[in-house]
Amino acid sequence: MTVPFQKYHGTGNDFLIIHASEHVPNRGALAKRECDRTDGVGADGVLFLALEERFNPPRVVMTLFQPDGKTAEMCGNGARCAAEWAMERTGTDSVMIDTQAGTLRAERDDENVVVEMTDLTFAPDEVPVEADEPVLEEEIEGLEVSVVNTGVPHAVSFVDDVDEVDLETVAPPVRHADVFPEGTNVTIASPDGEGGFDQRTYERGVEGETDSCGTGAVAIAVVARRLGLTDADPVDVPPPGGDLQVSFNDRGRPTLAGPVEHEFDGEVSLESPVES
Repeated sequence: MTVPFQKYHGTGNDFLIIHASEHVPNRGALAKRECDRTDGVGADGVLFLALEERFNPPRVVMTLFQPDGKTAEMCGNGARCAAEWAMERTGTDSVMIDTQAGTLRAERDDENVVVEMTDLTFAPDEVPVEADEPVLEEEIEGLEVSVVNTGVPHAVSFVDDVDEVDLETVAPPVRHADVFPEGTNVTIASPDGEGGFDQRTYERGVEGETDSCGTGAVAIAVVARRLGLTDADPVDVPPPGGDLQVSFNDRGRPTLAGPVEHEFDGEVSLESPVES
């Protein structure tokens, strides 16, 4: 037994997309197997998408399974890939995306796919982080971080040069710190001198660095504005995998823009899945 998939990536953040109507008895097990870059197709996650064309604009329901077999509430680049997938199938330039973190609007703008992100919060109980007030420039496990939820939690640290940081060493203690009851993504940023920031992110659920992280880019931009480190709009936040821009619309919500590419199509087996 096999199911078809399409492979997409947004600035190097790559996903297998499987239509939600396909019968996959254990989605988490499939994600664990096929996200593996040695024994599987290789990806940062598997998106199960249900397309509802009766709406105007069309809606797509997105569920993301990460390489650890668990779901994540939100993924910025995943949402942009889902939007491109849906727009290709409906012949439209705008779609709505239903995620576990809320409903997003996405549209095609020249060569970019732009997603209006979910409401963000610094409130400790909503991040969540164990604190009495918003965590801004506080040391956690040896790293000075500011904590925000941009659909998923992020601990953001501003450094002189992201390339000089051993992220695989400094990030895991923060990612698993006791103050984060649900864990956190760890994102580092260094200023580019023009109001933008270079970015690297260690992702919860991937348990390693990814080429790009959309919610991490938004986290950098909103924290930088909160700390008075930039007043640029858009804020350029390039990860290793390409170029992302974060803007703020007239409703005060951040938007995430960048390119999306359809890489290839294939099929994955449903036989002998690993245990979840």
